[in-house]
Amino acid sequence: MKKIAILGAGESGIGAALLAKKNGYDVFVSDGGKINAERKQRLEEAGIAYEEGQHSGERILSQGEIIKSPGIPFGNTIVNAALERGIPVIDELEFAYGFSRGKVIAITGTNGKTTTTLLTYHLMKKGGLDVGMGGNVGKSWAAQLVEEDHDWWVLEVSSFQIDGFKTLKPRVAVLTNITPDHLDRYEYKLEKYIHSKLNLLKQMDDEGDFIYFSEDSNIWKGLSDLIVKPKVHEVSLEKIVKDGSFFNGTEVKINHDEHMISFPLSEMSLKGTHNMLNVMCAANAALLAGVQESAIREGLADFKNAPHRMEQVAEIDGVVFVNDSKGTNVDATIYALAAFKEPLIWIAGGVDKGNEYETTMTEVRGHVRTLICLGKDNEKLKKAFAGVVPEILETQDITEAVRWGYEKGKSGDVVLLSPACASFDLFKNYEDRGDQFREAVKKLKQ
Repeated sequence: MKKIAILGAGESGIGAALLAKKNGYDVFVSDGGKINAERKQRLEEAGIAYEEGQHSGERILSQGEIIKSPGIPFGNTIVNAALERGIPVIDELEFAYGFSRGKVIAITGTNGKTTTTLLTYHLMKKGGLDVGMGGNVGKSWAAQLVEEDHDWWVLEVSSFQIDGFKTLKPRVAVLTNITPDHLDRYEYKLEKYIHSKLNLLKQMDDEGDFIYFSEDSNIWKGLSDLIVKPKVHEVSLEKIVKDGSFFNGTEVKINHDEHMISFPLSEMSLKGTHNMLNVMCAANAALLAGVQESAIREGLADFKNAPHRMEQVAEIDGVVFVNDSKGTNVDATIYALAAFKEPLIWIAGGVDKGNEYETTMTEVRGHVRTLICLGKDNEKLKKAFAGVVPEILETQDITEAVRWGYEKGKSGDVVLLSPACASFDLFKNYEDRGDQFREAVKKLKQ
């Protein structure tokens, strides 16, 4: 009997354990923290051995193969010991790939990958394809394969997950952009992070397709070191491209099979230039999968984005409140700021990730009327925007931040929560921050 150890009992770890058990593996799950009651019950019902609060090194290393949580770095002591002994260490998605007959559309990027994944899946469903969705959005891919397989799978993948890929070969790979993020996992070297993202292509050949943002200088830096085998489809904000997409400010134009297809911005539910990059990536991927133009047009019109990503919560006396709590880095927030022409009251702050705010100035100066700093340490934000934003306030209470947004706003203004920072100083995670923002707005409206 094959033996396998699972490091981490989160969504991906539990899914991998259940799929391994179904396929005859001797499975052992180890989590350094506490495993919640619902996940323990799933393991116990499946007859899977587990431990919590520790990692029993020798037992883990005796299993023969390891699937690790994306959150556990390769520098982890047990992971290092396994690699030194020649024990394979892979990701849940890599493991699941071996049990699926479906073609994979794998979507990565520093920003935009969740929206692009959800939209691609939505367009393919509209087109009548047999498609599932997994990775960093929705349920674990492995857990879904316990129940059913699909002809196509749309997967959101992070650099951490790509680092654990050995054989996973996308039929279509999508790279939305690359900006500095998670550099603590890559020795603070941007080039290592870039190469991690582009390793998504390492198993692909000339039967695959690669969609990427052509004006991204970091992508070009990485591509200069690679021989790209799949067919290339650029998305551009500057020029019409062959076998790719272009946004001219009013419509998306896609060159597909020597035929130009146009999708007017006025007919889409998503707004903002950054979202047009997501639209171009998703629509290109859907067309390559065989979705008809009419289904894509319909899907672009009725798509609803993920919670906490440019989510309009309410309008109170003409002041619109927008939840972009998922904007946890500077580049994501730049996209959010640029999506609005209206005057802004901007709520930002949290745990700084080495942010440099200079790149935001074009979108902030003359656009943001009030900055409300929401965090325990707001000095860097206040210093960066002193003299740029007319009014800067600070609080550790999201209800107060929302009330101030309403008081400072005028009819036609937008109160935008787009923190540019992690949430862990005041909240459990970005979802908790977004949920509390939404609840505070709803109470204010009442």
